[in-house]
Amino acid sequence: MAFNDFTPENDPYGEHDMGSVKADGEMAFWKIDYYDKDYLYHSPAKDDPDVTNRVLTIMLSHEY
Repeated sequence: MAFNDFTPENDPYGEHDMGSVKADGEMAFWKIDYYDKDYLYHSPAKDDPDVTNRVLTIMLSHEY
């Protein structure tokens, strides 16, 4: 929540849409994707909730 050290190396597209967290010795990754209202294509305007559905994917690092 407090991370703000975004660089071209760790966030090349400036989207702040992926991260990781470690808890109880287990690493988990998360990713947010932005789809159109039919979940068929990328959203035409990811910051507009009228045309965007957001999908959060969470997985353990060993599942990647």
